[in-house]
Amino acid sequence: MPGPYVVPVHGDTELPKEVDVVVIGGGIIGTSTALELSERGLRVALCEKGGIGQEQSSRNWGWVRISRRDPREVPLMAEALRIWSTLDKRTGRDTGYRKAGIVFTCADDKQYADHERWNRNLEGYQLDSRMVGAAEFKSLFPGSQLDLKGALFTASDGRAEPQRAAPAIAEAARDKGATILTECAVRGIETAGGKISGVITERGPIACKAVVLAGGAWSSLFAGMFGLDLPQLKVMNSVLRTKPLEGGPEQAIWANGFALRKRQDGGYTIASGHENIVDIVPKSFRYAGKFLPAFKKEWRSLNFRLSGRFLDEVRIPDRWAMDEASPFEYCRVLDPKPSTKLSNTALANLKKAFPVFEKAEIAQRWAGYIDVTPDAVPVIDAIDSIPGFHIATGFSGHGFGIGPAAGRLMADIVTGKPPIVDPKNFRFSRFHDGSKIELISGF
Repeated sequence: MPGPYVVPVHGDTELPKEVDVVVIGGGIIGTSTALELSERGLRVALCEKGGIGQEQSSRNWGWVRISRRDPREVPLMAEALRIWSTLDKRTGRDTGYRKAGIVFTCADDKQYADHERWNRNLEGYQLDSRMVGAAEFKSLFPGSQLDLKGALFTASDGRAEPQRAAPAIAEAARDKGATILTECAVRGIETAGGKISGVITERGPIACKAVVLAGGAWSSLFAGMFGLDLPQLKVMNSVLRTKPLEGGPEQAIWANGFALRKRQDGGYTIASGHENIVDIVPKSFRYAGKFLPAFKKEWRSLNFRLSGRFLDEVRIPDRWAMDEASPFEYCRVLDPKPSTKLSNTALANLKKAFPVFEKAEIAQRWAGYIDVTPDAVPVIDAIDSIPGFHIATGFSGHGFGIGPAAGRLMADIVTGKPPIVDPKNFRFSRFHDGSKIELISGF
């Protein structure tokens, strides 16, 4: 199944012998980290097994939001909003970013109270986020047929183009001196005296003193090779995009039966606002205990299934030699088949809510795997047991919008600079030191 068209980034042909930092993964987290480090004068090589932004970084909804986030992510997302506002100028390229606002609808008094309570997390941030009643919602969206109590309207939120953003950031990193290597999987790390000394790629070794693993859904597999137990599973979300359509909403909207975002080309990205698919795989059993509280809380929105993905993952080795092809070379891009049923249902619900979408023509469908942690909060941390090794992963469906700030925080940690926000909520050790693991805002 072909995924969305992503602005192509042609990889560099020459493998550097030595750099300061190797970044593993060419999604928005990896490219943002590479840009931050390059701007600070470090020699950086970004290694991507496939193409830049080809997996979830180009398959997400394209929302740049602080609204309805896990409160532990709010300080970092506030930084991200500031970064996005100047990212086009900084990169010299078009990411499609626009501050257009995002609306979370409230069907009843309970949802309204919940959203109102959540909005207190933004007190002190000087952001435009407020509750609106049914009458004001109707004035904002006169074509809507939704019968609502009201909505949370965050005008400070925005949108960007997932198929453009990671490529733009990668090219900007190259402008600053980074080497961008595509179809260049990292097979493993090397250490000397217990510290990072380099990586082995499919094209040869690169000496370095620091590594950042930003491998998205592949991070747990890679980390496990080196004795790191990273609890991470995959959740699949299905999306469709329409051809250009006039008369639809400018703001992105989440409702019980659909979610939408206006695209730069005038069409819309549409998905279910609350339904995802979880393939049962061997790691589902391994991490069942850690994920059980989250699954209990989210069970209404998760469709568990046993599919061919189980056997696919059974066949993936968890150990391999550095002189043989790794699993990353046998699967350059995760490109799951989308659920037509879920996306069709979302479109049907949208047509009832906004009759203008009766004229919508479907241009393409795709799906992507979201890398989730048990508390739906990412890991952004240095790994004490392997000095020089760092992880930035597990963004749990929230990574696109927060990506530029996550890259800055990761660069702060790598370089020892005072971090832009307190990183304690993103520490890797929380999964193993007895900390309470709590799902607050969900996947």
